[in-house]
Amino acid sequence: MNERIDVKKTLKLYINGAFVRSESGRSYEVKTSTGEFYANAALGSRKDVRDAVKAARDAQESWQQLTAYNRGQILYRLAELCETRRHQLETELSEIEGLSPANAKREIDTAIDRLVWYAGWADKISSVYGGHNQVAAPFFNFSVIEPTGVIGIVSESSSSFLSLISQVAPAITTGNTAVVIASQLNPVSAITFAEIAATSDVPAGVVNIVTGDYHELASWIAEHLDVDGIDLTGIREPEITKKLSQLASVNVKRVLSHHIGNTNYANEPSRMKFWTETKTVWHPIGS
Repeated sequence: MNERIDVKKTLKLYINGAFVRSESGRSYEVKTSTGEFYANAALGSRKDVRDAVKAARDAQESWQQLTAYNRGQILYRLAELCETRRHQLETELSEIEGLSPANAKREIDTAIDRLVWYAGWADKISSVYGGHNQVAAPFFNFSVIEPTGVIGIVSESSSSFLSLISQVAPAITTGNTAVVIASQLNPVSAITFAEIAATSDVPAGVVNIVTGDYHELASWIAEHLDVDGIDLTGIREPEITKKLSQLASVNVKRVLSHHIGNTNYANEPSRMKFWTETKTVWHPIGS
């Protein structure tokens, strides 16, 4: 009997609900924690980043207009599908990132629980951070929160699945869309998450994932004028954070870095609140 040839996986970009190769045609090798070849990953380009941002912008309005309850249902569906693929996720964490089976299981448990946690917040955060304000004048005064828009996310270099969920979930829960720059060394978990999102109820363009040289990709997304905010908590080098923050200032992006707020990925409503804008409405009382 002839020996089978292994079917090697190619990690493609996830843009606008489709898995595509980089327009540059380039790729690079992804290796396991022991240095063995695992797969080829697409080496994203500036054009790929632009395509991802356009997809996110096109999807943002309709995603925002969904009821918060519906968005919560969709996040819960993500958790359901992560649960069904937990064996694959745990195996990838062990093979690619070198986690022990026990630690891999613990991380996937926490990531799935966190998705459920954010799903529950979707229709509650507006009540917590908005509402009827008491003013000393004959007016009704209401504060409402709205999503910031398109959020760029730079993943942890270690490619922890938990950190990826912890960065993406708070952004999309409140109606934002996301363009994720996956870990260059370990992009496997990010692409597996893309496969889960693609087979769930997440509309095309709400989550977009680009793999490649994160130094180049992060710079391009930081300076992109149609990106409204950028999450740099996955970067621990202060000099890189400073450079990207300066690029982001061109159109006054909202920047979240490890110097600002809660960055340890705990269950914190403040991470959702950071990606919202508060608008206040005044209306006179009386006829």
